[in-house]
Amino acid sequence: VRVVESGGGLVQAGGSLRLSCAVSGSIFSRPTMGWYRQAPGKERELVAAISSGGNTYYADSVKGKFTISRDATKNTLYLQMNRLSPEDTAMYYCAASTTIATLSRGSWGQGTQVTVSS
Repeated sequence: VRVVESGGGLVQAGGSLRLSCAVSGSIFSRPTMGWYRQAPGKERELVAAISSGGNTYYADSVKGKFTISRDATKNTLYLQMNRLSPEDTAMYYCAASTTIATLSRGSWGQGTQVTVSS
């Protein structure tokens, strides 16, 4: 399974970005997908995840701000990020696996940088 993220960039606080993650290969072996982020000096954090059935998970820090979705026809995962703050600055990674519990050990992309200026 190949995973490629896009959509990161520089945005002012309060702004929005939408990240995309294109998945190719044996996607049926990796039905659960999610977004992680890691800021310099901080631990990697699972931000949001979605199962093949549409069940979602959000970290408390992004609930109400971020929305994860997927377009099965395009094999693409999205992360809509609203009301961004400097604390959201990080490298964002897309991951695919069989379950949320195994996402950290699944297929990963190279990441896309999100920088939020104050």
